[in-house]
Amino acid sequence: MPGIFEPLPGGGAAVALDDVEISIIRTLAVQLLELIGPGPAEDASADPLAELFAEGPSEAPTDPVLRRLFPDAYCDPEKLPDSEEAAAEQRDHSAEFRRYTENDLRAGKRESALAVIRSLDALAPVEKSGAVLKLSQEESRQWLGALNDLRLAIGSRLDITDEDDTDLLYRLPDEDPRKPMVMAYLWLGGLQETLVATLMP
Repeated sequence: MPGIFEPLPGGGAAVALDDVEISIIRTLAVQLLELIGPGPAEDASADPLAELFAEGPSEAPTDPVLRRLFPDAYCDPEKLPDSEEAAAEQRDHSAEFRRYTENDLRAGKRESALAVIRSLDALAPVEKSGAVLKLSQEESRQWLGALNDLRLAIGSRLDITDEDDTDLLYRLPDEDPRKPMVMAYLWLGGLQETLVATLMP
């Protein structure tokens, strides 16, 4: 079980993590939370209906990681706007989409990152170091979302845009300053892949 998720009888997943791995994942999840930002303020409306229709930002984030985590509404790259008017309409559509979806997206990503931190903090150590993390199916889905977000964030910092970029990472020399981030990116990818496998019927 070391380093990979395995299915648990009756659903869920388990993985053995050493103290360093636990620390890395927890630190990355905390950094992701800080990047996403806090949730609603304490003086926010307690009216769930008002909260449902609360508007989010209409402008894309300036940080490249946040732009990757909260992209503009999907536009077909094969159908680029053929006029300034069409481009303006596309920008308006993206702004409208962002205004009504980004708050929910942020809340979901925040909750997934918090779920990772909580489950790691609840671990009981075994033997000399490390622990076995056991997740329910719901926790597995939250972890899957958080692992995806962490890889998107790291991939953005590494300027990974397609599979060819990933192939280049394997050939980086050990002295390259990006190497630790690359190793984390690839390791999280392995965790993500094996966790997906445990959720397959």
